[in-house]
Amino acid sequence: MKMVVGVCTIELFIPQSGSLKRKRQILQSIKTKIKNRFNVAIAEVGEQDLWQKAILGVTTVANDRSFVNEVMDKVVGLISSYPEVQIVHHQLELI
Repeated sequence: MKMVVGVCTIELFIPQSGSLKRKRQILQSIKTKIKNRFNVAIAEVGEQDLWQKAILGVTTVANDRSFVNEVMDKVVGLISSYPEVQIVHHQLELI
């Protein structure tokens, strides 16, 4: 049996955020939509105390590398479609 774990780290800039409360509202909306649409685990894993910056961690497990790649590409694509955030950097690791 083959198992592929995809781990994606996504660094975001949130220019409109003037408070931690607003930042968390934006991120909660994104995280809920991502979880519901793609059945992945997603959490804020860095820069929790900064108003305009966030690092999200996303992970999924499957038995096919191309499926994991496709899911992560779609996740990054959906996040980039949000006008409130800009993706500064993202990195995908397959284990």
